[in-house]
Amino acid sequence: MQRRAQRDPSVKRLHRVLAGAAVVPAMLIVAGCSSDSGSDDGKDKAADRSASASASASPSPTVRAAVYKDLPEACDVLSKKTLDDLVPKAKSGKESQSEDISTRAGCSWDSLANNGVDGSQFRWLSVSMLRFESDTTRGAGDELAKEYYDKQVGDVQAAEGAEDTKSEPVTDTGDEATAVRYDLKKKEGTFKQQTVVARVENVVLTLDYNGAGLAGDKAPSADDLMKDAKKAAKEAVKAVTGSGGGKSSDGDAESGSPSKPASSSAPAKD
Repeated sequence: MQRRAQRDPSVKRLHRVLAGAAVVPAMLIVAGCSSDSGSDDGKDKAADRSASASASASPSPTVRAAVYKDLPEACDVLSKKTLDDLVPKAKSGKESQSEDISTRAGCSWDSLANNGVDGSQFRWLSVSMLRFESDTTRGAGDELAKEYYDKQVGDVQAAEGAEDTKSEPVTDTGDEATAVRYDLKKKEGTFKQQTVVARVENVVLTLDYNGAGLAGDKAPSADDLMKDAKKAAKEAVKAVTGSGGGKSSDGDAESGSPSKPASSSAPAKD
């Protein structure tokens, strides 16, 4: 009887096997849940990477290329003949200081013709050029030059101490040009000031020309000075565009090296 009450060892092993088998489905369920969660994260990361790639592939902002990439030598934009006419016996031009002559350049000349007891005639001539490069933030070079041109004309018209100011458009001188004249009285005498502001594409050129009769000599004709100023401004603009300038009698160019336009592949101006 006692032997019947004892449990068979094989029965105990069978119970352990069945208990272990019951645990397996639960483990598989947990593992399955973990696997599904990881799959969702992977999809989200892949989507993020795809969106980031699309954003980086978006085109960068573009702006119309500036036409002129350089400026001519400022002291060479006018021919020797023009300088002899406007500033007789003037010495070589005085070049303006500039950190980058491809962007900003200028030159000036002056002369004093002494007429003895009749006094003397003074002349002063200056040419300055400012070139604007296209910028994706600020805009196209010609548009920036247009803004500066308008401001420059306004500043000349509002010159301090100017009297009897008159303005008029100038034709055949770049894309647009304005001539401003006025009288400026100084202790030495009355100076007849003539200024021509011209824009050609992304370059603005300002030509100043004034004259005065000193020590008793009569003041020069403002009309004559303006005629000379317009002629010189047109010649200087041609030096910027590279379409030619004054030449000496032997055929050598006297107007200096022209500026360099952009490649022909650049977008055309609107």
